[in-house]
Amino acid sequence: MTQQPFSRPGAVDLSALKRPAPAGPAGPGAARPGGSGGAPGGSPAQGGAYWVALDEQNFQTVLEASMSAPVFLVFFSPSRMPESATLADDVATLAEEFTGRFVAGLVDIDAVPQIAQAMQIPSVPLVVAVVDGRPVPLLQDVVPLEELRTAFTQVLQQLTAQGVTGRHQPLAGASAGGGDDPDAEPAVDPRFAPAEDALQRGDAAGAVAEYRRLVDANPADAEAAAGLARAQLLERAGTADLAEARAAAAADPDDVDAQLLVADLDLLGGHVEDSFGRLVGLVRRTREGERDRVREHLISLFTVVGNADPRVQRGRQDLASALF
Repeated sequence: MTQQPFSRPGAVDLSALKRPAPAGPAGPGAARPGGSGGAPGGSPAQGGAYWVALDEQNFQTVLEASMSAPVFLVFFSPSRMPESATLADDVATLAEEFTGRFVAGLVDIDAVPQIAQAMQIPSVPLVVAVVDGRPVPLLQDVVPLEELRTAFTQVLQQLTAQGVTGRHQPLAGASAGGGDDPDAEPAVDPRFAPAEDALQRGDAAGAVAEYRRLVDANPADAEAAAGLARAQLLERAGTADLAEARAAAAADPDDVDAQLLVADLDLLGGHVEDSFGRLVGLVRRTREGERDRVREHLISLFTVVGNADPRVQRGRQDLASALF
């Protein structure tokens, strides 16, 4: 696995994990893997609804689950670095909180050193995101739970903006003799199921309609509002060609429609700061009605990325400076 020089998820470019198309039905993520590997913090438990202790028997199954939704692998060592076991505990806790947005696979390298060797893990702790079988390192040090929660939120928001919207089914509670069910559907919050089904079909307009219905019914539902902004982004981007869009925007820097489209495509490609910077610059160059239109568009992109993201906080400051 190629290592990258970073220590926080905000520094990771997840555009390499962008999917070419929406995910299909859940595959091995519904397999409810178990195993005999050690559990974090010395606990006798082997897993929860959305986390599992990994060993040689279930490791491949959990990696295959990344084809339906993200998997976060945590490599830790209770004997060499006890605080890394605390990090593993915290990741397991957050996996339960995020209810299927990712599954946490916990690897005690003291108990299963062969996995660490196969993955070429240089040190612990290490948290790696796996999407569609492709690993990207996320974190290489121990951080407080709240900071970890914020970091994971940012990572998942970025993946969502790139169309990675699947959820895992709970791993715990499998029926006796259960196994992989290739026809199982991923668990989705019932409120969002119609919208997410539409996205899986490639029907962004249908997803917009479903999320708009939820927002109209409860304007305070921030999660539905974020879903609506994401669906609208995907609908606007459609099948646009990035090279053509950039050429059109470069040919006429004051063409608002052209600039908005490139900003959308940049965000979907993981180039968040470029997207925000383009629109802040456009706000500075436009007046009255057009300025309001660009401002509202930029605010919708802030919603997609999430207000906790420091890039959004900087973007809001830059927007305020451009307006006043």
